[in-house]
Amino acid sequence: MNGPYNSELWMMPAIAAVIAILLYFIANSIIKKLISRIRITIRDSSVPFSLLQFPVRLLFVLIGIAGIVHYVKMPIEVKELAIHALTIGSIVGVSWLSLRLFVVIESVIQDRYKGTEHGNIEARRVATNVSLMRKILNMLVIILAVSGVLMTFDTVRQIGLSILASAGLAGVVLGLAAQRSLQTMIAGIQIAITQPVRLDDVVVVENETGRIEEITLTYVVVRLWDQRRIIVPITWFIDKPFQNWTRSSTELTGAVMLHVGYGIPVEAIRSELERVVASTPLWDRRIAKLEVTNTAETTVELRALVSAVNSSDLWNLRCYVREELIRFLRTISPECAEVDAGDSGPDEISVH
Repeated sequence: MNGPYNSELWMMPAIAAVIAILLYFIANSIIKKLISRIRITIRDSSVPFSLLQFPVRLLFVLIGIAGIVHYVKMPIEVKELAIHALTIGSIVGVSWLSLRLFVVIESVIQDRYKGTEHGNIEARRVATNVSLMRKILNMLVIILAVSGVLMTFDTVRQIGLSILASAGLAGVVLGLAAQRSLQTMIAGIQIAITQPVRLDDVVVVENETGRIEEITLTYVVVRLWDQRRIIVPITWFIDKPFQNWTRSSTELTGAVMLHVGYGIPVEAIRSELERVVASTPLWDRRIAKLEVTNTAETTVELRALVSAVNSSDLWNLRCYVREELIRFLRTISPECAEVDAGDSGPDEISVH
């Protein structure tokens, strides 16, 4: 009886390997056909469905091997070891598939939303919500997966039961030790719900203007105009005031300050401002006006207000208006139009 039993024992791994390989190729063929059909249905889609291939293949193989282990005769010790390994593999496979599935769902939502007629503000709101929710779910899945794998070991399970027996003391100790980490995570969840900042928002942080490039559960990446990045703790956006230029709309209004002599004709400058903004596509045709905002002993302060659809266009528009008005002032009054670059701020033109 030992002979046939040993033969079955030696043939079992070979049969399992053959069936696992067959299941792998069957799963691979099915997934490729499904993805190709989805690609045909959703044309011009950037959704990475291919991310699901390897996790699904792994689960197919594990299901096949589990059936073999259940029905094939083998020593109790070997069967228990195989079942334990399959349990761990199943936890890892399901967790891996879940993480990849979250990425695909995020891409589907963002891809479908791009095709709608909603405004840019709403699109960024959805993108921020989906991105942060995916990161929160990823964290929960990883924690549950690690816990599940560890609990499959009897030793770890006994330690876990001992910890649960003294849960009050352990909770206090862990709460004190992880107070900062918990505060950061709660801030990340609060950012996801209240959204004081969203992806691609234009903000002013530490006197630096930039765009929100990435939002995680612990920090925010702000990309500055010169391609530098500021890494800001996420709690900063909860605890401290900051400027958000695109909170409810991307449209902005900016000023160009002029200090001119009393002899300069204001109406001529106003007409020139209207001509200048009308000649450029940077202007959104909302605001373009010139106002006398102050007077001094020898100069008059003029403020040219212009508007644009976003901060980038507004910056370029202000630079263009500033340059054209300087040129115009030099044309109408060469003897008075001397630009004072010494005391002027970055948004002022002092002309005497």
